Amino acid sequence: MKLLLDTCTFLWIVSASSNLSKRAAAAFLDPANERFLSAASAWEIGIKYAAGRLPLPQRPDIFVPRVRQASGIATLRIDEECALHAGKLPALHSDPFDRMLVAQALVLGMTIVTPDAAIEQYGVRVVW
Repeated sequence: MKLLLDTCTFLWIVSASSNLSKRAAAAFLDPANERFLSAASAWEIGIKYAAGRLPLPQRPDIFVPRVRQASGIATLRIDEECALHAGKLPALHSDPFDRMLVAQALVLGMTIVTPDAAIEQYGVRVVW
């Protein structure tokens, strides 16, 4: 299974937070699954850090790639097809970063690892 980590899920995984559900943790740790972090999540982290809303031990441009690689998580770039698909999604969720994750998951056949129940409204596969 190809797992696309929601931004909060990524941050909880790399910080060993108790907020991560047992099912999400098991899916992440299953060696049969591929794990991805969208460039949209890296962008979201950078924006929240710059606004002072997300404390990190290092600047995002150092922290995100370092912990992503150390955790065995691949980068998922935003391509034109996914960007255009995000623009066609119904307005069920107002967060543009989450809408991009939904578009990527739908176009690329991925499962989103997220606690956000609103994402399920799009008919995308979710693990939590």
